[in-house]
Amino acid sequence: MSFQIKAETNVFYLIVFTLIMVSIGGLVQITPLFFQHSTTEPIKGLKPYSALRLTGRDIYIREGCNTCHSQMIRPFRAETDRYGHYSVAGEFVYDKPFLWGSKRTGPDLHRVGGRYSDEWHRVHLDQPRSVVPESVMPAYPWLNTSMANSGDILAKMRGLRMVGIPYTDADIDGALESMLTESGKASLEEITEMDAMVAYLQGLGIELKRAR
Repeated sequence: MSFQIKAETNVFYLIVFTLIMVSIGGLVQITPLFFQHSTTEPIKGLKPYSALRLTGRDIYIREGCNTCHSQMIRPFRAETDRYGHYSVAGEFVYDKPFLWGSKRTGPDLHRVGGRYSDEWHRVHLDQPRSVVPESVMPAYPWLNTSMANSGDILAKMRGLRMVGIPYTDADIDGALESMLTESGKASLEEITEMDAMVAYLQGLGIELKRAR
């Protein structure tokens, strides 16, 4: 019996050799990306998330928004005509975890920053069908009354710095003050989860617009 027949007729051998070939193929495709500046270097003007936007991003993940909205515009005309310039790798250097996604129950949100006013986002999150009648998105009214958690933001930023996000000591020391400035609130106890969520959405995809 030839080696090929033995490998194809024995389940154990078939699984082992399949895993080996998939691993080799994956390494051949993925490894070069670590050495390409276009995939590892941030685009011009890209900065790590501010404390308020980072808080909003965590709420976005907690509420499962990424299960219905992708953040990856493909380089096809049908996509760019609708959503804007296609996504480039350098825009996601500071995203941990990535929220690219492929499921689009709702539209892609990668270029939603600056497209609508803050008030539009607040109304949309509170009562989606009041601004988009055909929407199937659930309402998130509790974001208006739930206070944003600022208690762990310093530890979170320090943790992200350990995995490569270039937060400086000044960024971390001034995080709470920056939350007040960006939200326009007088105290941390006044910052709602809605404030943080809107800040996150309004920053999506704007760096490439500025760089062009």
